[in-house]
Amino acid sequence: MKRIFITGVSSGIGRELAIEYAKQKCIIGISARRHELLKNIAKDCNNLGSKTHVYQLDVQNRKKCEQVIGEFLKVAGGIDCVIANAGIGGDDNLFSGTSKNINNILNTNIKGVTNVIMPFIPIMKSQNYGTLVSVSSVASYMPLPFHGGYASSKIAIRRIFDSWRPSLQKYNLNLVSICPGFIDTPMVKGPARNFPLQKANNAAKKFIHAIENGRSNFVHPKYYYFVIWLFKFTPMWFYNWFINKMFSKPFN
Repeated sequence: MKRIFITGVSSGIGRELAIEYAKQKCIIGISARRHELLKNIAKDCNNLGSKTHVYQLDVQNRKKCEQVIGEFLKVAGGIDCVIANAGIGGDDNLFSGTSKNINNILNTNIKGVTNVIMPFIPIMKSQNYGTLVSVSSVASYMPLPFHGGYASSKIAIRRIFDSWRPSLQKYNLNLVSICPGFIDTPMVKGPARNFPLQKANNAAKKFIHAIENGRSNFVHPKYYYFVIWLFKFTPMWFYNWFINKMFSKPFN
């Protein structure tokens, strides 16, 4: 049985990834801050034939991450794939006079990934196989007004994986950065909901296919590849005018 550890499973993409892996009868470790939601998801996963272990976890807490990961490794007997999915959105609260909002986003979306990924690396190195997955975003390619913390955090984790990949490939470790566009999850709010939204369960299936095929950077839906390419050739003055028309006010 494959052994999978996933963070941020209480809703959205994380929940759907857990359900899809449960259909494969995997041993799954699921974690999030909202424990009651996790327990309900674990029931669904177990009913599908998986062995699911539940961990209440705030990924900003490095010591708790290490503790939880140690517990999962004992019950699972190893690890095949880690998916650092936990993350938060929200605007920077640009005119508040405090860095509280943006720092919370940066700490969750960057340190929350390294806190979860790094404890698994020595184990995977000794096994000489494994897959590490971070959930980045299309926003790592194109900035959104009032969301500098979110966009930069998603750039950071994608670049971290790009930097680690050459060093870890010789140990048969695959590093996959998933870059979703607008997916129909609770995180997508405000004007973003006017865009075409992909269903989270369909997106999860695409992500798992990309993970199993060892894609380095996977963007979904596909049409965002064209949007990203177009952005490279768009004058910044025009992009800034256009994006401000669409996102003229902060939204959480």
